[in-house]
Amino acid sequence: MNLKLVGIFTLTAAAAVNAPAQSQPGRNVPMYRVSVIERTVKAVNYQYRSAPTQIDFRGTVLLPEAKGNATVESKAGRVEIEAHFDHMPAPTRYGREYLTYVLWAITPEGRAKNLGEVLAGSSDKAKLHVTTDLQAFGLIVTAEPYAAVRQPSDVVVMENDIRPDTIGKIEPIEAKYELLPRSQYTYQVPADQAAEGNGPRVSMREYEQMMEIYQAQNAVQFASAAGAAQYAADTLQRAETLLADARNLRASGADNSRVIAEAREAAQTAEDARAITVKRQQEEAVTKAKIDADRERQLRAQAEADKQAALAQAQAARAEAEAAQAQSSAERTALDQERSTREQAAAQATGATTIPGPTRQPQADVDQQRRALRMDLYRQLGASALETTDTPRGLVVTIPAGDFTGNQLAPAAASGLSRVAAAIKAYPGLAAKVDDNGDDGGAERANAVRRALIASGMPAGAIEVQSMGDSRPIMSNRTAAGRQANRRVEIVISGDAIGSMAYWEHMNSLAPR
Repeated sequence: MNLKLVGIFTLTAAAAVNAPAQSQPGRNVPMYRVSVIERTVKAVNYQYRSAPTQIDFRGTVLLPEAKGNATVESKAGRVEIEAHFDHMPAPTRYGREYLTYVLWAITPEGRAKNLGEVLAGSSDKAKLHVTTDLQAFGLIVTAEPYAAVRQPSDVVVMENDIRPDTIGKIEPIEAKYELLPRSQYTYQVPADQAAEGNGPRVSMREYEQMMEIYQAQNAVQFASAAGAAQYAADTLQRAETLLADARNLRASGADNSRVIAEAREAAQTAEDARAITVKRQQEEAVTKAKIDADRERQLRAQAEADKQAALAQAQAARAEAEAAQAQSSAERTALDQERSTREQAAAQATGATTIPGPTRQPQADVDQQRRALRMDLYRQLGASALETTDTPRGLVVTIPAGDFTGNQLAPAAASGLSRVAAAIKAYPGLAAKVDDNGDDGGAERANAVRRALIASGMPAGAIEVQSMGDSRPIMSNRTAAGRQANRRVEIVISGDAIGSMAYWEHMNSLAPR
């Protein structure tokens, strides 16, 4: 039956609601779900203002019985397409959300252009006359939820088929296009629309109106689900107003063309809202990526600046320690010269003759010299801003738990260790033992201190690392403050050059009674 004639059709109200057949009343159910697929179709370069070219259409596996043909003619400023299709049943066979067919032109670069809606009559035949500004393209037909869509769905029902008699006249191109995914949307199914077969019998005029309104409803719902209320509120509101106007016109018995025009404008406006939303979301993502990249660059620059500052502090501390070492050496040389002068003067005054040969310094003088060196090193270590104590174990430099971030040294502590390393290097023969206290997880912090000392110039063989666990607490572990104080790293410095006696100790002699 010709579409222009009035006929009687049965339309189930729920068939236009975008929900699966097994949906239950009053539930949110999926209304549209597809996945990304990639296809190829032959694109043809239609020579400018050449003779008309004949091509065929063949059905895909989704609609194998479909077929068609088209005449494509390139004219000044446009390409005209006259297409005819056979065996095109209602698109709702692929799901209730699919309400119409659309003809697409796909460029060799993969860009899709909506050429127009394919409306099949009661005999499942359709024809379409459209124009396009494209010169090289392939043609496909897809099932869609509404006619104003801007990207094809993955429900491709027909593709152009190049005829043997046209291959010699045209240049076939493999056009590759990617069908974009659509998100999953939901729609609240009204209880009175959930059953099938309860729709009223309507005329062809009413059927056309209802299908256009349902397409507009699909478009509005897709735009809302995409986030248009946030990114394109004005455009979405206008689409909703146009949809409401189309429904009111239909209810009031307005002219068929007015209802359809209003519904189509609503669908087009809703698709504009969805497109605006997608574009603004992409712009927002790009802006966020730029902000994140700038923040990352700033963090890297700050980290590099902190690193350079720490290196500068370490170099300054090393220079200061070397200067102190040089001053200490000069003072020792002056003392030695003064002592030698006094000894020579005393020898001359007594008339004694000095016989050349090896001499041995008295033990008292050796102990005194070691104490002097120990005190000198103690003062230099104190300049590192780290707590230093003189103990029978040796000179002990303590790095508290607060100078670590996890198992890594803070920059300020690393600078202090540079001064410690420089002071130790000034006294040959000294060694350092790095004890990790208060942790059962090994000696990670002590190893971090060892690496810092080596980086500041100490030989690796002069540094020993040991994990003491909780064997040497300085406070009770019953409190958090005590446990924090016990979690420390100690550098124990010892060697023959500074002796083994703390400066606060002294020798005691026992006399018999």
